[in-house]
Amino acid sequence: MANEQEKDIAEKKIELPQNIDAEQALIGAILINNKTFEKTSEFLKDHHFADSIHGKIYAVCGKLINRGHVADPITLKDYFTQSGELEEIGGHKYLFELTEKSSPAINAEYYGQIIQDKYVRRQLISIGYDVVNDACIDDLESNAFDQIEKAEKTLFEIANENETTGGPQDFATALTSSLQNIEHAYQKDGNISGVSTGLIGLDSKLGGLNKSDLLILAGRPAMGKTALATNIAFNVADILARDEDANPKDKGVAFFSLEMSADQLATRILSTQTQIGSHKMRTGNLEATEFTRLAAAVRELETIPLYIDDTPGLTVAAIRTRCRRLKRNKGLGCVIIDYIQLIEGSGSKRSDGNRVQEVSEISRGLKMLAKELNVPVIALSQLSRSVEAREDKRPMLSDLRESGSIEQDADIVMFVYRESYYLKNAEPQPRASETPEKYQMRLEEWEKRWREKEFVGEVIIEKQRHGPTGSVELYFNGEFTQFDNLQTADHTPEQFG
Repeated sequence: MANEQEKDIAEKKIELPQNIDAEQALIGAILINNKTFEKTSEFLKDHHFADSIHGKIYAVCGKLINRGHVADPITLKDYFTQSGELEEIGGHKYLFELTEKSSPAINAEYYGQIIQDKYVRRQLISIGYDVVNDACIDDLESNAFDQIEKAEKTLFEIANENETTGGPQDFATALTSSLQNIEHAYQKDGNISGVSTGLIGLDSKLGGLNKSDLLILAGRPAMGKTALATNIAFNVADILARDEDANPKDKGVAFFSLEMSADQLATRILSTQTQIGSHKMRTGNLEATEFTRLAAAVRELETIPLYIDDTPGLTVAAIRTRCRRLKRNKGLGCVIIDYIQLIEGSGSKRSDGNRVQEVSEISRGLKMLAKELNVPVIALSQLSRSVEAREDKRPMLSDLRESGSIEQDADIVMFVYRESYYLKNAEPQPRASETPEKYQMRLEEWEKRWREKEFVGEVIIEKQRHGPTGSVELYFNGEFTQFDNLQTADHTPEQFG
């Protein structure tokens, strides 16, 4: 493909962007004063040079300097003589010519940025040719949208590779940023630094959902982890939408549902907000007043900035690309993924056949996503079946399925636990040696305990990098897939008539 592009470019007499003078001047400056290399080494790489000879010389300069040696025409001549590449790079005379074309007083960083900019422009031309050639091929294995995804992924990789922001910051800057966060929490209702989940007890423990944090929300099937994640997604989107002081680029919630469809999640949210059972909605067994209430709810909720992506089998790279696009076009303040074990790993890890290693790579990718976009990322995770084998069903960190580095990468690990689920399935049966009175006593004790826990869900915070661990009790109603504040929950649908 590259040869075809070069042929097309040659035939059309397209001159690729390059600045050979800048390349010579920069390398010459480095050979004169090795400290010049420090000004460009972080962002400028050898493959950025249009002339491959210059790229090779720049790479060897970096290798020698990083080893504590001097990089000048004499040491480079010795290096290239031993490698047998001296004539290939133009001989020792060319090394001296480079120093004559430069001066230690040049603005090395500026010259490096020129070289990098020309490289990026060449890459964009190459991508343009790839897009044209791929679009002309009628390939049954992929469609036009696959090609769009491929082009976006390539553009993202180029942008990410050549991002020059970041690096060490002085302590004063970090302190100022920390004080701003503290002041924000001090002045905010509820004294939380992050965005509210809408669940008071959880906010109190977590301080809200904080930017750049990776939160793992895990639980066994039927515990309600998707219901809790959906409730949090809606609450956050609603709160961000109503926050007049929030940056528009920080509004919006992306919900990647790799298991359930978008309309199923929307039905759950409607059920929670209207207090109409999702089963009744699915079967259409509704009264006229209920249908009116649903219609009113749809009109009320349709402006909520909640974006659901139910594409199956996404990779972390694809999720990152879509999040970047969403943040740029509409705004993004939180990402929720249901769930980690359904994310596809990279080809290299998949070929190893090591799922633990693959999930570890995924968890690291999600933490990088949270830091890059500066948003909280909530990722749901399964728990191993070992929970069911224990008498005490409360989950532990060791129960994280295919955990790998999930626990290590996560800033917060939370478990959803409903004791009522296990109590309901543990109704006592008469024992051969006990009297009816004793059995009745056991039955009444069980029923009392089950009634106490019937509408209670528990979030166990097992790890929190910047705060306390502990548990929070929430109201849970399975009929409406609803988690709410335990003491203050109002379960009437009055807001929709």
